[in-house]
Amino acid sequence: MCQVDEDYRGEVERAAVPSVSKKCVKCKEAPAALVIRAGDAYCRLCFKDFFVHKFKAVLGKNRIIFPGEKVLLAVSGGPSSCSMLRQVQEGLSQKANKKLRFVPGIAYIDEGAAIGQSVEERQRTVAELQAVFQATGFPFYILPLEQVLDLPASVVATNPSPSEQPASTYKAAVGHFVETDGSNFPTPQEPKKTLLPHVQESHTLMLQQLLGSVKTLTAREELLNTLRQHLLVHTARTEGYSKLMLGDSCTRLAVKLLTSISLGRGAQLAQDTGFSDSRYSDIILVRPMRDYSAKEIAYYNHLFTVPSVVIPSVDTKTVDKASIQRLTESFVTKLQADFPSTVSTIYRTSEKLQSACMKSSGAERCDRCLLCLCSLDTAVEEPSAFQATLLSDQLSGSKCLRGSAAETLRPNPGRPESPAPTGQCCSSAGGRDCGRPGSDGGCCSSAKLPETTRLKSLLCYSCALTIRDMSTVNHLPQYILSEAQRRQRRSQMREEISEFLLDDGDEGN
Repeated sequence: MCQVDEDYRGEVERAAVPSVSKKCVKCKEAPAALVIRAGDAYCRLCFKDFFVHKFKAVLGKNRIIFPGEKVLLAVSGGPSSCSMLRQVQEGLSQKANKKLRFVPGIAYIDEGAAIGQSVEERQRTVAELQAVFQATGFPFYILPLEQVLDLPASVVATNPSPSEQPASTYKAAVGHFVETDGSNFPTPQEPKKTLLPHVQESHTLMLQQLLGSVKTLTAREELLNTLRQHLLVHTARTEGYSKLMLGDSCTRLAVKLLTSISLGRGAQLAQDTGFSDSRYSDIILVRPMRDYSAKEIAYYNHLFTVPSVVIPSVDTKTVDKASIQRLTESFVTKLQADFPSTVSTIYRTSEKLQSACMKSSGAERCDRCLLCLCSLDTAVEEPSAFQATLLSDQLSGSKCLRGSAAETLRPNPGRPESPAPTGQCCSSAGGRDCGRPGSDGGCCSSAKLPETTRLKSLLCYSCALTIRDMSTVNHLPQYILSEAQRRQRRSQMREEISEFLLDDGDEGN
């Protein structure tokens, strides 16, 4: 215990600090400025060369982006996407060694309506990002999330799958680009100088109703991610871009891998976490930041003053157990702090995954999920875990329906009998035919369950779980509902003419 007359002026023993190499492991001369991993100490210049080389190497190794192609960069304002923007900006500069050869554009989706921000707050955020985008000289597009309500059905409609181009095609394209000295290289457009486009208040309310109809934060984040991807793909198509570059880091993909497994997206892991994703056929998603950890990105942004904007999301200030995504992120980051190889181990596992979808060129897009456009994983044999889950859901649902029906039919002495239905809609007085015999859909309240059931038949297992967490599917964007009706009509027509169709084995007879 402490004593009154004790002398504290003696030397205090200091804990031993682990020794770190004071010289850069690459140049062996300059003093180390940072340590990425144990034993990997870099000086400032060598770390920049290492960071830039990794970005160009991953693009050159995969050979997906051809010279002269238009590539849309999806920038959210976070550290990873802003770092990706800086790499593209420096790779296209005149001083760059091994210059990049594509034409970039920037897309930012404003999700202020999803978290209840005011128009003034959304304008301030857009103004900060606009200053960052204008400094690059690239054309940029500010997209309010409300625009997803006006998308055409072609976003999720059938598109022919492109044939895979051989490596010789890429070499020929590079050779032609070098011979012409980039004379056919498209000139970049002048950056747009408009702030957040005007959004109708009715669209904002419709979007908030859509997100409010989702019961859990887990399903809300999945639905937001799907809508965000649809809007980016539509913008890339309308503006003439053939590639969509995302800023998912290695840490983010490790969290996404475990989250997808928890949500039943095991069959879609190769597309959700791979370098390239061709689920949209004509628009290929590319993830060039997947080799960078969050620590490396944070070091680079700090050392070289890469601007980024802090933007709140739907899971901001929520507890770890608020959603599966938040819980998985907390688990991975805390485990990474004690075991530094956690993220890299999960990430290397994702590299070995391959998609099990059918790769025949004649495959119908109706065999794909209505929301995520991945191959349906519900076409399995009867003795399977998926069929067992469906049977359990059906038994649970029928049990609940029988219980509610018995509760309704059981007489209650303290409650007067309700009058017989008059055919009037239960939600509004305008639906006069709602509930009458011979009407198209029956009462609106009784039609919700069949409508949800019919929609689930067009979804993969994970997206069906998202829809199940919605109180009603009527708030979904019209382009999704229209495509669902079209697929259902085609499926019904195919069943009607199935006896007149020839099987694959009958074509040779």
